[in-house]
Amino acid sequence: MLPRARAGNLAVAHPGGTHPGRDASCRRPAGARKLDVVTESKTPTATGSPARELGGRQVGAFGLGCMGMSEFYGSRDDARSIAVLHAALDAGVTVLDTADMYGDGHNEELIGQVLRHRRGDAFVATKFGIRREADRRWSDSSPEYARAACDASLRRLGVDAINLYYAHRLDGRTPVEDTVGALADLVRAGKVRHIGLSEVSAATLRRAHAEHPVAAVQSEFSLWTRDVVTDGVLAAARELGVALVAYSPLGRGFLTGALRDREGLAPDDFRRVNPRFTEENLAANLPLLAAVHAVAGRCGATPAQVALAWVLAQGRDVLPIPGTKRLAYLRENLAAAEIALSAADVAALDAAFSPDKVHGDRYPAATMPDTSAVVRP
Repeated sequence: MLPRARAGNLAVAHPGGTHPGRDASCRRPAGARKLDVVTESKTPTATGSPARELGGRQVGAFGLGCMGMSEFYGSRDDARSIAVLHAALDAGVTVLDTADMYGDGHNEELIGQVLRHRRGDAFVATKFGIRREADRRWSDSSPEYARAACDASLRRLGVDAINLYYAHRLDGRTPVEDTVGALADLVRAGKVRHIGLSEVSAATLRRAHAEHPVAAVQSEFSLWTRDVVTDGVLAAARELGVALVAYSPLGRGFLTGALRDREGLAPDDFRRVNPRFTEENLAANLPLLAAVHAVAGRCGATPAQVALAWVLAQGRDVLPIPGTKRLAYLRENLAAAEIALSAADVAALDAAFSPDKVHGDRYPAATMPDTSAVVRP
């Protein structure tokens, strides 16, 4: 069994520090262009990486996924989460990613508390389209709901305009052109600056973009989830000049090497019902981490940093948004920007995590994203 590798609550050593046996080729040379992702500029962020462009604005090398601060991964701690949000902005993180359904509005309100003090520092991306009522959830991408949801998000966030507004899920009833048309109306009204889609097919993305320019498509993308490559979504995004925002780039914690079994998961942790984290599938997937540990050992990095460096190596239009509610993990994640994986490293990791070797679907069948879209009559 592989050893635990996530740093827990301890301070995490920066990859640039001294480390016995570290391969110097893993470090980006001082003053060199650090990352080949999204649109680079010469202005470095506080993390040491050049800024990128999203929705016409320079943003940091990593965004911050905020969902876990409200639910799905154990208990809330608002004070700790607010400290992480401030620390992320201080470190040059620009994109804060949320949604109206995270904590049933709680997540947006939490971010709103931070924005009251530093609105100009953040590029806020939120989403609509998953509705909740008690224990029931359903998708609604109708124009009527888009308009109402946008107004509610603006109130919770305490902002005049949302930087990037995603359709979280399409409902299978509303033509995507109608949904995007409503979002375009919100742009014209000054309530939204840029629009995005989440978990859609390549064909749907093309149809949406023909209705109104799409700034970003958000999909799960990591070493062990590469559907956007095999399904052609990344290729379509590149064809159209649309950024890919990669959520769960750490494989819901699996790629950190810290999750050995299900014993430490909270009763309401989403992974308890996720097929990849059943006892059988988790045990079958653990050997895949050997390749990550090998690269991490050579580079003097953590497995989490290697997994994030792999995402950064995928192209100039991929922006990872790892989520965390711990300062130590935030520091560890941001330090991944200093790791330069070789072509051989990337190839070895690709081979180790080829889709046929990964056990279990990425969502339960009942909540697996439906990337199809209805055709307007």
